[in-house]
Amino acid sequence: MTQADRNFTTTFSVDRTPQEAFEAVTDVRGWWSQEIEGVTDQVGGEFDYHYKDVHRCKIRVTELVPGRKVAWLVLDNYFNFIDDQDEWKDTEVVFEISEKDGGAEIHFTHVGLVPQYECYDVCSNAWGGYISGSLRNLINTGTGQPNPKENGDAPEHQHAATVQRAKRSSQATSLAAAEATDA
Repeated sequence: MTQADRNFTTTFSVDRTPQEAFEAVTDVRGWWSQEIEGVTDQVGGEFDYHYKDVHRCKIRVTELVPGRKVAWLVLDNYFNFIDDQDEWKDTEVVFEISEKDGGAEIHFTHVGLVPQYECYDVCSNAWGGYISGSLRNLINTGTGQPNPKENGDAPEHQHAATVQRAKRSSQATSLAAAEATDA
């Protein structure tokens, strides 16, 4: 099994300095969610993310190297669209930043988010939207597209989780009907 089989990763480049990219990554409210509560820019800091009743997680900042690296550890996690609630627990989220062609390259890896996970399709799609879309825009323009406060409109990539929840609900209804018929 290769490294790529074990982790979700994506890379993009920007025409900004590695330090500007680093500062944007640590501005988690600017690209992931305006609902982030806690400390996102200090080693040992912990923050909570939540999106409605769909996703909640608690994260600890484990490493900050200005202009070079940001690393987090997922302490706790909940998705309302999967069965195994341990999928993200104890996984790491790593942003490696390097100078490239007068700008910066950001290499994102969610260590432990693997294709075998029930949440992989939804999660990799969401990370793609947040990282290659919102974070990239925050670095390039100063404005990201984070999840808004609770009553705002959801970003487009949240649609995938809605579809997955609908499938699970339909499967559960079908299973219950089949069990009732067999009884």
